[in-house]
Amino acid sequence: MSARPLTEAMTSTPAPEAPPRTEDPATTRPAGVVETSGAEPVPEAERHGHPRQLLWTWAAPQVGWATAYIGVLAVAAFGLGFTEAVMALVLGAALGAVAHGFLSVDGPRFGVPQMVLGRLSFGHKGNALPSTVNALVAGIGWFAMNTLGGAFALNSLTGLPPLACLLILVALEVVVGYVGHDLVHRFERYALPVLAVIFLLAGVWIFKGAHLGQAGSGGGFGAFLLAFSASFGFTAGWNPCASDYARYLPRTTSARATGWYSGLGLFLSVSVVSVIGAASGTVLAPEGASPTDAFTGQLPGWLAHLTLLAIILGGMAASTLNVYSASVSLASLTARALPRGLDRATLTALTGAVGTIAAWASLDDAGHAFESFLLVIAYWTAPWLGVVLVEQWRRRRTPDTLVARRLSDPRHTNAAGLIALLAGVAVSVPLFSHQEMYVGPLPAHWPGLGDLTCPVGFAVSALLHALLARTPKES
Repeated sequence: MSARPLTEAMTSTPAPEAPPRTEDPATTRPAGVVETSGAEPVPEAERHGHPRQLLWTWAAPQVGWATAYIGVLAVAAFGLGFTEAVMALVLGAALGAVAHGFLSVDGPRFGVPQMVLGRLSFGHKGNALPSTVNALVAGIGWFAMNTLGGAFALNSLTGLPPLACLLILVALEVVVGYVGHDLVHRFERYALPVLAVIFLLAGVWIFKGAHLGQAGSGGGFGAFLLAFSASFGFTAGWNPCASDYARYLPRTTSARATGWYSGLGLFLSVSVVSVIGAASGTVLAPEGASPTDAFTGQLPGWLAHLTLLAIILGGMAASTLNVYSASVSLASLTARALPRGLDRATLTALTGAVGTIAAWASLDDAGHAFESFLLVIAYWTAPWLGVVLVEQWRRRRTPDTLVARRLSDPRHTNAAGLIALLAGVAVSVPLFSHQEMYVGPLPAHWPGLGDLTCPVGFAVSALLHALLARTPKES
């Protein structure tokens, strides 16, 4: 397959290609049969599916409490009025979704997870750092936060102790991730319509009682940047997993369809649900209510119970992706086959166990833990994204056969990528971060700056990589 410019792939009508096999991915492997692939390229004989499956796979995990809570934060914590909050939330979601669409295109082309594609940007050895960070962030951070939302909802619905609720959900989520790729897609496909109907009903009811014309509490431009960073961080937090769920698609799959379905699913779900959350944030929550109770307390009893069920299902939809991608990221640490007894499925169970401990530790103050996590998540994602997008642009005319050789050659290096990544973090975090535990010198002197860590980290890393990167000499 010849290489095509990336912008052409995303914006123009693709050249005629052989039609992809369009079997339902859920029917190509019997339910319950564990996926045996790790991070190695998916063979042609095992490619299947249609790019539209990416729409529900990326939409369903965002229809839940975690996404709504971003909107709540923008109004209730950062002090924005509803209109300003909507602008910040939609802008952050749009930028993160566009990046997601571009990254997903490489899934069918090379048949490997996103963290394996990182070898092109950072070299084989240098890629160990972002792969490990992504496994920790997805398998521990996101898995814990998303499961906590579902656990609180199950607690509110059944009265079971929060820890028991947490363990029940973890067991179900790890089973889906353990079985692997096709069951994850099937789960998201059936979860999305249920989640969409319930959350839209809840949204209509919340909008009826919301104070949409109410002025903010004076957060200003700094608050706008905080809300933008939270929305971008949440959306772009999926970018390091972009090709994980597109890598089984046939090599001939339309690049434009792959990019559009992936980005659109992410953008629509994050935008709609976070805006519902912002409307909810204009209503004063009862003192001492848990985050999920504060959200559902605005609804009539029958709808509140349905929404609690949706929050449970949405938390599971997100956590299954988290724990699956974490195991794939760990598998990408080696170019060789994984040792016996430590395959992808086993790694899924291990990362699920560690994530459970993190969630357990956050049970007493989940709302605060989630707020801090949301703002910090973009601190590494933005510089990583800056390097990876520049590298993707640099190789836009490189033949696929040559790119595939670099992916499998352990001698391939790209020191410029790692230098740019570390420089972006080193410049942006100490100088621009605006957190409860640490405020950099620039926002301390000019509070109106808000938190510029994310855009500064992206710009520094992208610029440095563009300046330092050299075309590797092929042996």
